[in-house]
Amino acid sequence: MSSIVSIPELPRRRDSEESLLLDSRISVAEGDTTSNTNVEEDRDTSSIRTQPPRKGRNLSITRSKFYGVELSPDNVAVAMVYFVQGVLGLARLAVSFYLKDDLHLDPAETAVITGLSSLPWLVKPLYGFISDSVPLFGYRRRSYLVLSGLLGAFSWSLMASFVDSKYSAAFCILLGSLSVAFSDVVVDSMVVERARGESQSVSGSLQSLCWGSSALGGIVSSYFSGSLVESYGVRFVFGVTALLPLITSAVAVLVNEQRVVRPASGQKENITLVSPGFLQTSKQNMIQLWGAIKQPNVFLPTLFIFLWQATPHSDSAMFYFTTNKLGFTPEFLGRVKLVTSIASLLGVGLYNGFLKTVPLRKIFLVTTIFGTGLGMTQVILVSGFNRELGISDEWFAIGDSLILTVLAQASFMPVLVLAARLCPEGMEATLFATLMSISNGGSVLGGLMGAGLTQVFGITKDSFGNLSTLIILCNLSSLLPLPLLGLLPGDSPDTLTQDDADIEMKSN
Repeated sequence: MSSIVSIPELPRRRDSEESLLLDSRISVAEGDTTSNTNVEEDRDTSSIRTQPPRKGRNLSITRSKFYGVELSPDNVAVAMVYFVQGVLGLARLAVSFYLKDDLHLDPAETAVITGLSSLPWLVKPLYGFISDSVPLFGYRRRSYLVLSGLLGAFSWSLMASFVDSKYSAAFCILLGSLSVAFSDVVVDSMVVERARGESQSVSGSLQSLCWGSSALGGIVSSYFSGSLVESYGVRFVFGVTALLPLITSAVAVLVNEQRVVRPASGQKENITLVSPGFLQTSKQNMIQLWGAIKQPNVFLPTLFIFLWQATPHSDSAMFYFTTNKLGFTPEFLGRVKLVTSIASLLGVGLYNGFLKTVPLRKIFLVTTIFGTGLGMTQVILVSGFNRELGISDEWFAIGDSLILTVLAQASFMPVLVLAARLCPEGMEATLFATLMSISNGGSVLGGLMGAGLTQVFGITKDSFGNLSTLIILCNLSSLLPLPLLGLLPGDSPDTLTQDDADIEMKSN
């Protein structure tokens, strides 16, 4: 199920994206998740334990608050990293137009590149293992934030200057995605460390700070993503985007972390920690993960999540149709993106306000059926029937995208709730990250299947004769997982624990 003006989503925090989203983030969608591993023996909790003690009430009064959280250097660093993840959506439209207009790729090729760029989000637990077990230059958090920011700046700088083929573009987009995914894991681990042992109020405020910062960045970048492309071109947007990850590197100095002491023997610390500590720890965590996932009460719902996400979609084909056939400009698509970003927030509000007490099976059933029906409205735009009704293409696209995005976000929320509820005590972060990676894997598979169908139906950048058939087939395919609803737990979400609720809020 996708909005009627479909912009191929780059990986983001799922909010999705993307995003996100907000991978999305999201990045859904794109679309979004805590990704820290639960390696307790190696975890560095200096960001909590080394905080200077409060003396009296003067310190708490002098510090400003945002979302109920004191703006200490650590919290400012967390907020800025999440803001950067949201604002990196600035390049999403530019990438789509670059692949279409500069590299002259067909919709199927664009869909493949977009899908492959999500691969770094499929192995996020691995980044957690590395960050926890292998200090870089003596730090487990600072160094990796600096490295992630530099990697992101490097990838977008290449996009702004040297990239001139689909292979080099795919490689650079993949590097940018890896940068965001790794920094996402590191900053998530900081949030988990700071929330450990705190009250529910403080934990909730930390989650709100994360989500609010990312959402603010996503909304800010939405409109300008289109207007900058139209006014200055895609290379300029890539150049501006290259500056944003440097903020992540800069705020790393604010992280309050104790340096890991070098071994007395004079050996290189990374070699000492990797062998055998890192490998042994990773092996133990993989065994623990597999032991949890293979349990029927975890494996069967996870299988449903994967299949539910793995249905094909026609996003790339619709993007080409709306730009090449209908003549939608980058500035207009930026406005649509702004509307859908706000609509995502409305979808979260819809779920939190009315659907939290509804059993998960019922939510998946109703939202999937309604989403399939509403997704068929894309055929109206393709056929031009909306103009016979007196509705312009632009207004129809905005209205339909608004409705579909609200419903899509509300239907994705149960995925986050279900993933949070499946996590056993003691390995919540690791298993949750793994489940979200599996969910993202389903999305990648769905995108690749959509690319294959686009190629089979002969849809190119100039030929859209079978686009209606593709839309109908992709929407009907979303009904295929419904017979497997019995794999989901049948109780009400009211049994959600506070820890799971915190994970859910963070994932949003």
